[in-house]
Amino acid sequence: MDAWIAGGIFLVAYALIASERLDRTLVALLAGLLLIALAVIDQEEAFAAIDLNVIFLLAGMMVLASALARTGFFQWLAVRSVRLSGGDPLRLLIILCVVTAGLSAVLDNVTTVLLMTPVTLSVARRLGISPVPYLISQILASNIGGTATLIGDPPNILIGSAAGLDFTDFLLNLGPLVLLIFGVFLVTMVVLFRGHLQVPDERREAALEATEETVIRDRALLARTLIVVGLTMAGFLTSSALGLENATVALLGATALMLVARLDPHEMLREVEWSTLFFFVGLFMLVEAVVSVGIVGGIATLVADATAGNEGSTAMALLWFSAGASAIIDNIPYTATAIPVVHQLVEGGMSADTLWWSLALGACLGGNLTIVGASANVIVANLALREGHPIRFGQFLRYGAVVVAGSLLISSVYVWARYVA
Repeated sequence: MDAWIAGGIFLVAYALIASERLDRTLVALLAGLLLIALAVIDQEEAFAAIDLNVIFLLAGMMVLASALARTGFFQWLAVRSVRLSGGDPLRLLIILCVVTAGLSAVLDNVTTVLLMTPVTLSVARRLGISPVPYLISQILASNIGGTATLIGDPPNILIGSAAGLDFTDFLLNLGPLVLLIFGVFLVTMVVLFRGHLQVPDERREAALEATEETVIRDRALLARTLIVVGLTMAGFLTSSALGLENATVALLGATALMLVARLDPHEMLREVEWSTLFFFVGLFMLVEAVVSVGIVGGIATLVADATAGNEGSTAMALLWFSAGASAIIDNIPYTATAIPVVHQLVEGGMSADTLWWSLALGACLGGNLTIVGASANVIVANLALREGHPIRFGQFLRYGAVVVAGSLLISSVYVWARYVA
């Protein structure tokens, strides 16, 4: 009976999250707490399943990104991008994609698009052009760039914590592949958008008159923040050698910055996206209930039987299925559910490297298929709609499908050559 209750609540919660009819944080929390109230899982077990390494890692990075935004750094990037492009719209698209992908790898893609989308809208207004091609390209770039590192995309944070993988592991295993995929992506964007972007000459000249110096609001804070962010990145790279968890490094960086920059902690903590953190809290409880009643173990058995225990076939199935599922139900809840399945398969004798990297690639890159496939996509779409520039589902799908197909084909060859063959 517990399995039916847990499975039913799980499916209803997923349907509501995918439909976006209700706030996903409320859905996840209600589902997790309801399973406790119905005695499917006890409170101690449910609360123990909440991965504080994920929660605190996100919180620390949110504080660092918020401090960076206060300095005018992202507006500086916008002006600099326009000047580097010379006002050429296609060159500007490439520059904005490179900036977005790079920031997504070191800050996380959700934070990056929250900060970069207003910048892109401002640039488009300056040039008198539609921001939609730029926003679509930046969504795709953010998910690709975020795939490269532990902190770049929420699914990677979940996988890293569950599998005991650190920042260096992600960088070494996924970094080279992401660079290749990103290069192909840029060529694809140039081909798809060539001839569709035109800037009036008078607008181009006006946009080029702005200077980077006019947008930096606090140089002292910028210097301190960049130093602390740099040290935090170094901390992620050396965390294993130091015996530290990534959450400790992120929180240490955030705390040190508030101290050295004399930032009011009450103000900084108010800017943390608490709804996102509590969404993870509810999700961890919900998934733990599904695991505890044996549903996940059954799915793992079915996967192993379907692929006849063949590691290569399992990896390819996991890669492509993860991409398709992430495009439909958002890659964060999908990844949280898939992690226990991968644990079961690894315990059954399959290679951890092969399966964890297949899951990471499928979940992160598959989020590019639809406008609801990843949190970054939804955030950009909402901000664009608010400014009167809707991104249609079908419109995004046309570009996303091309990019995802290419990304997964390249990933399949990479996973097979590096981990299976």
